[in-house]
Amino acid sequence: MTTTPVAQQATAVAARATELTKVYGQGETQVVALDRVTVDFRQAELTAIMGPSGSGKSTLMHCVAGLDSFSSGSVRIGDTELGSLKDKQLTRLRRDKIGFIFQAFNLLPTLTAYENITLPMDIAGRKPDKQWVEQVIRMVGLSGRLGHRPSELSGGQQQRVAVARALASKPDIIFGDEPTGNLDSRSGAEVLGFLRNSVRELGQTVVMVTHDPVAAGYADRVVFLADGRIVDELHEPTAEGVLDRMLRLPGGDPQTPGFDAKGRTS
Repeated sequence: MTTTPVAQQATAVAARATELTKVYGQGETQVVALDRVTVDFRQAELTAIMGPSGSGKSTLMHCVAGLDSFSSGSVRIGDTELGSLKDKQLTRLRRDKIGFIFQAFNLLPTLTAYENITLPMDIAGRKPDKQWVEQVIRMVGLSGRLGHRPSELSGGQQQRVAVARALASKPDIIFGDEPTGNLDSRSGAEVLGFLRNSVRELGQTVVMVTHDPVAAGYADRVVFLADGRIVDELHEPTAEGVLDRMLRLPGGDPQTPGFDAKGRTS
């Protein structure tokens, strides 16, 4: 079996949304969360999705990741059209092709760190690739904590477990919903560094929603949403460049609701 070099992967598309629309409610209570959004997420890249509160960024990620339904348009993970899948097929695709990292960690308290890392594969009845799992564990610096339960780990260590769990099954794409939202700046920087290294060294594809320009500065590309539409993109971003773009978005005045005192969206 041959593998695709990372340089070639970067030209391919891991996930694609086309004319994606998501509408909540009807009549006067109708809210258009996504308004005909078309966007590609390329392989072996880290993409950040940003926008003011209510812009549709989490909705976009949840729809592309198969966690939420959409009203119209299409979503593809690789060559698979999500809209054509039945519930069991969609569950299998999420299990086999997608990794998830959430700000709440979502670890099982009765399992050790190692058992949490291998849990998705255990549920699927697949044997972990031990060499790969060991490589991932070394990368996130958990070698000395594998026998510990979540309550015995710091928040940063728990999120390292969540990152390792997402990487361990070799998913086609990883989605992160505010993956550093509950971490202090040092732990957050460590987790972002692990995600950055997984893209650079392992050829992983990562898409994350974030409020934080510093977190977005780790990405290869930032996609900006406002009012349910993509309004801008930034390649090879810096935290300062991201913040400048955010301030120029609709609703992007740091004096208005949606921004905290540091200029980050809330």
